Amino acid sequence: MKSLRVTIDSNSGFCFGVVYAIQMAEDILAEQDYLYCLGDIVHNDEEVERLQQRGLRIINHQEFSTLQNETVLIRAHGEPPDTYQTALQNNLTLIDASCPVVLKLQNRIKASFDKKEQIFIYGKHGHAEVLGLLGQTGNQAVVFESMDELLQHDLPAKLTLYSQTTKSTDSFYRIKHALEEKGYEVNPNDTICRQVSNRDKELRRFAAKFDKIIFVSGTKSSNGKVLYEVCKATNPATYFISKVSELQPSWFKDGESVGICGATSTPMWLMEEVRDALLK
Repeated sequence: MKSLRVTIDSNSGFCFGVVYAIQMAEDILAEQDYLYCLGDIVHNDEEVERLQQRGLRIINHQEFSTLQNETVLIRAHGEPPDTYQTALQNNLTLIDASCPVVLKLQNRIKASFDKKEQIFIYGKHGHAEVLGLLGQTGNQAVVFESMDELLQHDLPAKLTLYSQTTKSTDSFYRIKHALEEKGYEVNPNDTICRQVSNRDKELRRFAAKFDKIIFVSGTKSSNGKVLYEVCKATNPATYFISKVSELQPSWFKDGESVGICGATSTPMWLMEEVRDALLK
């Protein structure tokens, strides 16, 4: 395609938590015909489809509650306590691929809740990880997506602040400082995954090197939306695609340099397919 010079960002692709979950699924599917997974194993439709072709069966919580005597994979996002209780009641075997970073965060939130602290979680409403975090508090913690939303609540004088692991570190600390400036006493818990947050700076450096950037991500990925905006802010000639067929030849000129990068939920094989399509 127009003699392009194409480079894939070596720092993009699955984070270790997703690698771990997918490896567990593949190992089990190599030994048996099917495996249930509670929710999409990763927020990338192309990767989910690949694993479904190998026998992965994606189920929701309603379907999970009706299963009996089966094996179910818990994905990297983690689950609330109710899920484990249901598994006991229904004689389900859980293959727990919860990310260690998420599990550590769940334990910290549970400890804060047991101390009767007022807990506020900076995260996306309805996100699988956030639902697992809420479950540690009996759904009593407050989830918010922005400072404006947080200030709509009747805030206590002293509050404990947590964050979804994939949120922006800068945004977390801006919220902390803004609360302190308003006179609130904040107990901050920076629980953001550094493997994820470090990609912000890495992507800025990468995006600045090329004429055009192709950002590859599933449309369901919160992390993908954030990192795409990072690329776009650095290099306005950044295009978001979720699969190869979305590439447009009109985006490129002869001889241009093109960088390919993606979210922590974007498989390397998909970025390689994009590269191969650009080099045809």
